[in-house]
Amino acid sequence: MTIDHDAPLRAELAEFIARWVQLFNNNDLAALDELYEPDGITVPTAGNPARGQDRSAANAHLRGYGLPIQAHLRHCYPVGDIALLVVDWSMNGVTAQGYPLDLHGSAADVVRRDEHGRWRYLIDNPFGTK
Repeated sequence: MTIDHDAPLRAELAEFIARWVQLFNNNDLAALDELYEPDGITVPTAGNPARGQDRSAANAHLRGYGLPIQAHLRHCYPVGDIALLVVDWSMNGVTAQGYPLDLHGSAADVVRRDEHGRWRYLIDNPFGTK
């Protein structure tokens, strides 16, 4: 059972995830990159963090499958302006390259609220629980 101690904050973080999904699915990779801290990382494969241009390239590679992503916030654990997010996500269907794809995972992500009140990724770890 999940006890929701801060429903407004949870809603705010769920909206952050929904925004990431929207930008990804709309192929707006430049705006998607704005949801990351300048030194924020993504971990496209275990043990291989990517930042900067490599982070952008990893997201572009994933988008290159031509499939929409679905994601929802399962848990959030905030401490001040930092939060650990557990996010369930999936990409399913026939890719732009013509082969079936079934990608899914439970991300372990870390976000921070910046000085303007916006949440941004410090760590985007889509396979974080594996």
